[in-house]
Amino acid sequence: MDTILLDHGSGGLASQRLIKEIFVKHLSNQILDSLDDAAYLELNGKISFSTDTYTIDPIFFPGGDIGSLCVSGTVNDIAMLGAIPRYLSCGFIIEEGMDFDDLEKIVESMANTAKKAGIYIVTGDTKVVPRGSVDKIFINTSGVGEVIMDTPLSGSSACPGDAVIVNGTIGDHGLTIFTTRKGISMDFDLKSDCAPLNKLILELITRIPQIHVLRDPTRGGLATTLNEIALQSNVGIEVKEEDIPIKPGVKEGCDILGLDPLYLANEGKFICILPKEYSIEALNILQKDELGKDAKIIGQVVDSPKGKVILETPIGGRRLLSMLEGEHLPRIC
Repeated sequence: MDTILLDHGSGGLASQRLIKEIFVKHLSNQILDSLDDAAYLELNGKISFSTDTYTIDPIFFPGGDIGSLCVSGTVNDIAMLGAIPRYLSCGFIIEEGMDFDDLEKIVESMANTAKKAGIYIVTGDTKVVPRGSVDKIFINTSGVGEVIMDTPLSGSSACPGDAVIVNGTIGDHGLTIFTTRKGISMDFDLKSDCAPLNKLILELITRIPQIHVLRDPTRGGLATTLNEIALQSNVGIEVKEEDIPIKPGVKEGCDILGLDPLYLANEGKFICILPKEYSIEALNILQKDELGKDAKIIGQVVDSPKGKVILETPIGGRRLLSMLEGEHLPRIC
């Protein structure tokens, strides 16, 4: 294939091939090759560093906007290594003709989300490009945080016997963006789960330092992220479909639209993998917080089949839960 397709930005198999065959091929080093949500660095201390670019359409949506999204997304990626996010940078690419009021709403939303997360936006850059060069506004955020775990968390650290927990309902963000973009009305309250998770994660890792993996299932959804962990750790993962928390309205909406919530993006959820003996304690910590009230234990890590995720259906059947192939919805974040 000689050209880039939308599929290459989906977070699924095509994205993985692009990353490995182009970026890792030429930029490979011992830090980059871990392919975690953030890079683990050692300067005068242990650092988590992450960057992401946000091109979401629409830029305003129920539950958030591109401003709250870009701050939350980078804060969450930093926190997934077991770190306290400290500072963010932001770079704006703005289309000529964008409304000043819309830009101010976005920047105000960034400020409010940063305050909620307890971090500072300390540097930035702005570029304005001709009409048609971008769609209204694209934002890049990069951030650094202080790793407080003795051993940084990684997608390569899942072990057979570990429990798999998700902190709440999945698919909310993806279905919200899909229906908002398409102008589809639903008979239930639907909004993005966009939120900074760092304070909840700090509570969790402070009280349970034995955690092995934290990952946020953004593009490609829960199914794709579980596959990434299974591959990184060279283990199998088994999950029970009936234990995966999904709002009834999201399930109904996905059934109507022919979507699978297991592959829809999330922006306020994370997967926690830890030794089974700590799973109930972790669940209790999560469920006491508004951002974890719907947390559930959804499965376990097993020795085999290595690199695969198996879904157990409510009637006892078992099927392979593969990584996303194809583009569910471009510009989801």
